[in-house]
Amino acid sequence: MLLPGLFCDARIWTAQITALSRDRVVSVAPMANGERIEEIASDTLSALPARFALAGVDFGGMVALEMLRRAPERITRVALIATSPLAETPAEAAAREPRIVAARSSRFEDVIAQEIRQQDLAPGPHRAEVIAKIAAMARATGPEAYVRQSRALQRRKDQQATLRKIKQPALVVCGAHDQILPVRRHEFMAELIPYARLEVLEDAGRLPTLEQPAAMTDLLRAWMTQPLVLR
Repeated sequence: MLLPGLFCDARIWTAQITALSRDRVVSVAPMANGERIEEIASDTLSALPARFALAGVDFGGMVALEMLRRAPERITRVALIATSPLAETPAEAAAREPRIVAARSSRFEDVIAQEIRQQDLAPGPHRAEVIAKIAAMARATGPEAYVRQSRALQRRKDQQATLRKIKQPALVVCGAHDQILPVRRHEFMAELIPYARLEVLEDAGRLPTLEQPAAMTDLLRAWMTQPLVLR
């Protein structure tokens, strides 16, 4: 089960779906069906089989942590990509308000430009292509979905206790050029998980699945072949 990021859909996982679906059943869940992480996690769990592997990027990683908190016995392994277990600070939550107002005021293009910045990606010729892909997904999901996800981010709970309880094989991935959730944040997250493996993609920033699709796919393939941790 793959969970997309903020205002994204299955296209953020295109390379991984194409490669992994050759020998596995791969599903992608919508991430904009509620204004609370808990609501989205509950709805997603209700549609899934009894046991499954779970990978989430960005917003999807936060939903993955809530799913782990609620139903750890159903999740065989977890991959957390460019995400955070921390609750949003009051300052971070307040900073979202102008973008929420803009999205509701027919200025969604301005919001997209603020959320998708070149400096958040790794340097290189593919920056414009990656930004165009994310912008296309944002327009397709629309401003209402963005507002719901923004509210969910503002209200999310701290999941550090959930990390400490993870017994499954866990993969933590980030881009070396991610300025919003830098490497040190992911190091901290990996240290809290008893069986975590941390991977830093040197030529990626905020969006590893799009910036380094082949490397990201290789990491997920290796993660899927790890033996299950005995409980």
